[in-house]
Order: sequence, then structure tokens, then C-alpha cells
Amino acid sequence: MEKLNVAMIGTGFMGKAHSIATAVVPMLFGAPIEIERRVIVDVEETLAKNAAKNYGFSEYSTNWREVVERPDIDIVDICTPNDTHAAIAIAAAKAGKHVMCEKPMAMSVAEAEEMLAAAKKTGVVTMVSYNYRHTPALQMAKRLIDEGRIGKLLTFRGYYLQDWGADPKAPLSWRFNKAKAGSGTLGDIGTHVIDAARLLVGEVEAVNSIVKTFVPERPLPAGHFFGQRGEASKEMGKVDVDDHALTMIKFTNGVFGTIEVTRNAYGHHNQLGFEIAGTCGTIAFDYQRLNELRVAFADDAPDAFGFRTIYSGPNQPYGDLLWPVAGMGQGYIDIKSIEWYNFLKAIAEKKPAAPNFEDGVQIERVAEAILASGESGAWEKVPQLAH
Repeated sequence: MEKLNVAMIGTGFMGKAHSIATAVVPMLFGAPIEIERRVIVDVEETLAKNAAKNYGFSEYSTNWREVVERPDIDIVDICTPNDTHAAIAIAAAKAGKHVMCEKPMAMSVAEAEEMLAAAKKTGVVTMVSYNYRHTPALQMAKRLIDEGRIGKLLTFRGYYLQDWGADPKAPLSWRFNKAKAGSGTLGDIGTHVIDAARLLVGEVEAVNSIVKTFVPERPLPAGHFFGQRGEASKEMGKVDVDDHALTMIKFTNGVFGTIEVTRNAYGHHNQLGFEIAGTCGTIAFDYQRLNELRVAFADDAPDAFGFRTIYSGPNQPYGDLLWPVAGMGQGYIDIKSIEWYNFLKAIAEKKPAAPNFEDGVQIERVAEAILASGESGAWEKVPQLAH
């Protein structure tokens, strides 16, 4: 079995999640490639040192550029704020390293295209970390759609609703700063829904959107701020990104639908979901019940007609590798582990991973069109990738 060394850049929440996933993926799947968590990087030495100890890395560093160039590093895992993704990914690709990159892929379409060009030039395997698409129940929905179980697709209704940004007293983290994040709710969580829509329905042709910022300023963080947690100061700072986006969508295959994303909906903690209607049935998914899929088929018996719940389990993707009984359940780290398994499998088989940098570019194009439509109030066309 081939053995590859991983360098992880970033020690925050996503660094922790990726660290656990890379630790357990061999236990769950007997991964096709053996990996060693060689070095973890953070600009603050104390954070890097503690992360190396807590997350199980052999070494730590504060200089990602030196680490990326090291000949003993084979995979670069980018878990940093959005404004650093392009520089790290391009340097890693040029150095011949396979790249796992947290979403959103980049700050703009132009950056994403540069990242894709660098990866194509050296032929490295890339993956953008839209982890929710690897959820077994969501993959089960894709199988049912591909098999024609709900007939010809008619409409897609997608949403991602959170509430951590609803409190105007919540400190102004980097996720509310355009210079660091590129966009707000749309890039942070809306891109997950775009990824699911492309996977399940097809490419997006055009969008018409309303994009709003509800909280124009927030208190600046006091001291070290981790993710969405930390103390607030009395000084205020400007919010220059979107809080909410509501979008109508036309797909290239004639399907139409909507996407709504917000971080300002009290009571919705992490509610990513969709409902897809077809000529022979409907499929509905809600990540807060991630082991379940709700289905209704037109040919069901009249006395049993309506939505019913089915569970992801042994007969679904990865079922034989995870837990033996339907309903035992998967969780967030299971999904991250599946993501890493798919990435390593692609490297072993010398095939493209999914979603890769090409997918990431197209998602950025859709997101950029949504923001442009929010400004213009008009339908905006989405450029398509040439294959």
C-alpha cells in the first residue's frame, strides 16, 4: 500500500475536523492509501504546537510556504480562511502536491480559475471540501434520481438556514469581512446548496436573486476569536458581506427552482436541505436528520400514499464499510471521513476526485452570478466550463 504524507494548513474548527477524519479513515475503510499526518501549520506558534500534540501530527510549523515545498509532503490540506486558499493551493499544485481545499474554493472566479489552471498543469488530484454531498442519504437520493424513480425532474427547492449570525451582538469574525471571506452567507453555506443542486439536478444556466445584509455593523472581537465564539469589545466594525440570499434558478436541462440561504434564522442551527419534485415522485432531505430521506412515489398504493422515511444503511453507499444496520446512524465526522476516503481513492486510482477544482470553479461562477443579480435585480447568466 502506498504511503503519503499530509501537511495541514490551519488549526481551527475545520483543521480539527479534518484531523479526526484522517485519523479514522483507515479504521473505517482500510483506505487505499496509507497516510501519515506529518506536519500542521498555523501562523501562531502556540496554536501550531498545541494542534500537533492534540491532533496527532508529527511536527508543526508557522511557515506554510516552506512546508508546501518540502519533498516529503505529498498532500496539502487547506483549512484556512478564504483569502489564503488561492496562494496555498497554487503553490502546492506547482510543487506537485495533491490538494484538499476547504470551501468556498476561492475569493472570486478569477482566483478559482488560477487554482484550476495550476492543478491541470501538474496533473495533481484536487478536491473542494463540500463534505455534505458525501452524506449517504444524499447519495441515496442521487441514486434514486439516476434510476428514474421520481421520473423527469421538475423543480428543486434548496435551502441552508443557520442562526448563529442572527444576534446583532455577535462579534464581527472574519466571516463578516469581505476582505477575508469574499462573501458572507452565500460563500460560507450557500455554496454547499449550489454543490448539491449541481450534483442532483445539473448545471445552473441563470439566476435571479435578492441579496441582503440585515446587521450592518457588529462589535469587534476582544482578544483571540475562534470560529463563531469569543468575547466582544465595545468598538464596532462594519459588516460588508451578505446575511441572506434568496435565488430563483434556471438549470440548463429545463428544471427550475429556488435556493434560500441565511445565517439569521433563529431556531435553525444547521439546516441544509432540499426537495426535488419529479413526474413520478418527490425526494426530500434535511441534514439535521442526516440519516433519513423522505420519499413519495406516484405509484404507491392509495391507502399508503404520501411521504415516508427511509434510512441510509448497509445497502447504501459506504454501508458495507460503516455500520451494519440501517438506523445506527452516521454523523459529521463520518461524512468528513467518507470525503477523505473518496479523495484518497481518487489518488490511488489516478482519477479525478469529486467535487474537484473544476466543480469549485463552476460553483464560484454561480455564486458570483447570484451576487451580481442581487445588485442588478435582473437575471444573470452563468458561464459554463468548456469540456
